[in-house]
Amino acid sequence: MKRVAWAFTALHVFALVVGLFGILIAIPHPELWAGKPSAAAFFAFAIDKTGGVAMFLGALAMLAFGVHALGARRTAIFFFAATVISATAELTGTKTGWPFGGYEYTDFLGPKLLGRVPVAVPLSWFYMGLASFVLADAVVARRGWRHRTLWSIVLGTWLLTAWDLVLDPSMAAPQMQYIHFWIWHESGPYFGMPLRNLAGWLGTGLLFVATGRLLWRERVAPVVPVALPFAVYAVNVAWSMVLGVSAGMWPTALAAIVLALLPAAFALVRPRGAAAYA
Repeated sequence: MKRVAWAFTALHVFALVVGLFGILIAIPHPELWAGKPSAAAFFAFAIDKTGGVAMFLGALAMLAFGVHALGARRTAIFFFAATVISATAELTGTKTGWPFGGYEYTDFLGPKLLGRVPVAVPLSWFYMGLASFVLADAVVARRGWRHRTLWSIVLGTWLLTAWDLVLDPSMAAPQMQYIHFWIWHESGPYFGMPLRNLAGWLGTGLLFVATGRLLWRERVAPVVPVALPFAVYAVNVAWSMVLGVSAGMWPTALAAIVLALLPAAFALVRPRGAAAYA
């Protein structure tokens, strides 16, 4: 199962790279594939399919990792908490504007639940939520903080929300003339994004991370390897950073480095004298 998890992670990374190629090269430069059937087919896949496909592969990677490292019961609990709670929040948000603000998804992320929320979106909440929690728990456990469960939930929620500091602006940036994954119906001070979107992310993330962890009904989570969750987390943050920089929003990339990647990287650093993670 460990090899399966890494195989899905590699495919996830490949899909993200191909999707980035589609957004930054294929769409702005149709002359590269015009009149070439094979190139047109590849570029069409890169443009239309890889967003949703990458999310499905990320979910499969973290599901396989979870079954291997955490066990099927814990993984299933976290999966259902993450997908049900996030899907409910997204469906409510696209209908009422609460809790994220007024927005709607375009068709670039594939089939939609009730015609409003791409099926792949709750899966992205799951795989990034689980990766964030595992990394946070490693940071807390390796440093011997008291109230490990509490601080793991808090830090995991922060890592998930910090990803959104670069994700949302980049994927709905007005500067991206060729593609938007969703469209805002209201504006705000954070690169055109309403601040209540960040509050919505924080609240939604906290609710499902806490629910997914506390329903394990265990005082201490098992010690697990962190290389794969860090790879999944880092490549998704980096993907959003590249997109943000290409849209001229370099401060969001800087925020992601300082507030997302650096804190997550502490999961890889073992204090002197501490036992190695499995």
